[in-house]
Amino acid sequence: MAIILFDNKFRDNLAPLCLNKAVADLRMGILTIQERWGKLLNNAIYIHTSALLQPLYPIPAAAMHVWIDAAVLPTEELLKLIDGLKPGQALVDEFGLIAGISSIAFDSFDPSSCDTLFTELIPIDHIKRIEFPWDLIQLNGQFIPYDFKLLTKGKKSQPISPTVQVAQSADIFIEEGAKLEFCILNSTTGPIYIGKNAEVMEGTTIRGPFSLGDHSVLKMNSRVYGATTLGPYCMGGGEIKNAIMMGYSNKAHDGYLGDAVIGEWCNFGAGSSNSNLKNSAAAVAVWAMNLKKMVLVGQKCGVIMGDYSRVAINSSINTGSVIGLCCSVFGAGLLPKRISNFSFGIEGKKYNIQNAVADINNWKMMKGKSLSEIEINILNQLHQSIEKQ
Repeated sequence: MAIILFDNKFRDNLAPLCLNKAVADLRMGILTIQERWGKLLNNAIYIHTSALLQPLYPIPAAAMHVWIDAAVLPTEELLKLIDGLKPGQALVDEFGLIAGISSIAFDSFDPSSCDTLFTELIPIDHIKRIEFPWDLIQLNGQFIPYDFKLLTKGKKSQPISPTVQVAQSADIFIEEGAKLEFCILNSTTGPIYIGKNAEVMEGTTIRGPFSLGDHSVLKMNSRVYGATTLGPYCMGGGEIKNAIMMGYSNKAHDGYLGDAVIGEWCNFGAGSSNSNLKNSAAAVAVWAMNLKKMVLVGQKCGVIMGDYSRVAINSSINTGSVIGLCCSVFGAGLLPKRISNFSFGIEGKKYNIQNAVADINNWKMMKGKSLSEIEINILNQLHQSIEKQ
């Protein structure tokens, strides 16, 4: 019996973060959604997503499967309910299917057709889901401690160098191969997790909750506040606060990144900063790409950036900005709050897809990677079909 995380019918509300990947690939806390469910259920996790994106993910053999909404936030109560399900039963709420067991063929699964997939629907409430990109920012401080417990239970941290100044060492965990010298770690406000072969350079100050992914680096004299997550193979520098970098992205120089969620393979030029608070201190409105309207998200929100996007040196990013998928952003003054997918500059020019793919591969080669033919095909199709937001 395979565990399958499915994208619900509202997945497009997470644009630009899910234009080129499934919801289960999103990182919040220390882990991606797929990694977290794998730890919780101690099982391999498969992904069911849109027809465009499914070639990125393997398909399990035909059998009875457990289907779980990838956007649902796990709780102890929910885990017990899922464990108690029998074939044909499903948990549902007003939003739709939460989890269920069915032998429906993988290609025929439609989460909006619960009545035909399952013989018994069990209504429950108090279920929370990730619905919009800014939810990741607002939940990160909750899920770093959650994942910290999952990852460190029964394990022993590597010793902390005597050159490191520490407050509350019990909530600091350092994986094998990580390097830390002459830095400050303060976990009194939340746990600090340092991944395998990561490095925290001299003069850096970290206040938890914080996670540094495998092979990632914090450069000298970085200042990092909770709740911040740098995924694998990231590079951080300057001042970072309450931000998520999914993986393989760089904010390596001075400048401020705050209340932000950044996709994979993104880059911030030296001196770039985002605003996360309006001069009036009023609620921030953010462009919801799929809904095509502004949505109030709270008092603080910095920038949401899709995969493969980059901003030039000394970029000034407005409060509550959305930068789409695969953008090369440059321009004078305060940048627009809405930058469409595949933008080249800020004057409405569309990124030539051949140039975009070549530029992405240039960045990927710096970290020993390259675009697959499947990924290139997806980018080509998105480039042709996505309208200016």
